[in-house]
Amino acid sequence: MEGPQRRALILGAGGAVLLLAVLFVVVGVDRVVDALVRADPALVAAAAGLGLCWLAAWSLMLRAVLGALDVEMSVPTAFLVYSGAAFANNVTPFGQAGGEPVAAALISKVGEARYETGLVGIASVDVLNVVPSVSLVFLGVGSYAATTAVGDRVGFAVASAVGLIAAIVTAIAFIWRYRTAVVDRVPGAVGPFLGRFERFDAETIEAGLADRLGNFFADIERVGTDRRRLLGIVALSLVGWLFQAAALTVAFAAVGHPVSPLIPVFVVPLSYVAGATPLPGGLGGIEAALVGLLVPTTGVAASAITAAVLVFRGAVYWLPMVIGGASASALGVKAFE
Repeated sequence: MEGPQRRALILGAGGAVLLLAVLFVVVGVDRVVDALVRADPALVAAAAGLGLCWLAAWSLMLRAVLGALDVEMSVPTAFLVYSGAAFANNVTPFGQAGGEPVAAALISKVGEARYETGLVGIASVDVLNVVPSVSLVFLGVGSYAATTAVGDRVGFAVASAVGLIAAIVTAIAFIWRYRTAVVDRVPGAVGPFLGRFERFDAETIEAGLADRLGNFFADIERVGTDRRRLLGIVALSLVGWLFQAAALTVAFAAVGHPVSPLIPVFVVPLSYVAGATPLPGGLGGIEAALVGLLVPTTGVAASAITAAVLVFRGAVYWLPMVIGGASASALGVKAFE
C-alpha cells in the first residue's frame, strides 16, 4: 500500500474511531457495555449466522454475474472471493466505491479474467443491490407510516437516500448513453496528459485504455441482456437484504428488546447511505445512522439500541472482515498491495 493510500486509510480509521467515541459518550459507555454483557449468547450467535447467510447470498450473486461473463467459479470459491471483496470495501474509504478496484483485481486473479471483467462483476453486484434496497425502503416506510407517524429523521434519511440513488442512477445512465463517446474521447484525453510524465508512454496508455473501456462496456451489455439470470441475481440481492434485516431483529432480541421485524427492513438499507462517507466501510457512520434512525422508530433506550447495533455490525462488518482477510491472504494478497 503506497503512501497516499496509507494516509487515506489512517485518516479514515481515525475518523471512524472518533465518531464511535462520540457516539459512546453521548449514549453512555457503561450502559452500552452492561447491555452487551447481558446479551443472550445464543441469539448473538444466531445474528452472526444470519450475517453469514447474507454473505453467502451475495456471493452467489457475484457467481451468477461472473457466469454471465463466462467466468466460472465454484460456490465455495465465490464465497471466499466475495468475502475478500467485502474485506476490501471495509478497509477502504467510501465503502464500495473505494473497494471495487481492489475487489476487481482479486476477481481477475482468482477467476483468470481480464481486470475490467472483474470490475464489471463486482460493480454489477453493487449496482443491482440498489434495486431491492430502494423497494424495501419504500415498502417498509409505507407500512410503518400506516400505523405510526414518520419523524423528521426518518423522512430526511429517506429523502437523502432517494437523492443519492437518483444522482448515481442518472450518472450511470448518462455514461451508458454516451459510452461510445467515452470510449472514443477519454483515452485521447488521458493518454497525452499522462504522456507528459517520463514513466508513461502516451500511445500505449491511449491504446490500452481504449481497449479496456471497450471491454468494460461490452461486459456490462452481456450481463444486462440475460433477463432470466438478471431476475435471479436481483432475487438473491433481496434475500441478502432480508438476512441483514433479520440479523438486526435478532440482535435486538439478544439484548432483551424485541422490535417489529418491519423496522429493520427499511432502516438497514437506509443506514448504508452513510457508507458513502470517507470512512473505511462506513465504520462509525453506519453505526451512528442506525442509532439515529432506530431511536425514534423503536422507542427503545439509546444504550440498548447501540448494543444491538454493535451485535449486528459484528455480524455484517467484523465477521466478514475476518473471513475476508483470511480469504484475501489465501487467494492472493498481492491484489491488495
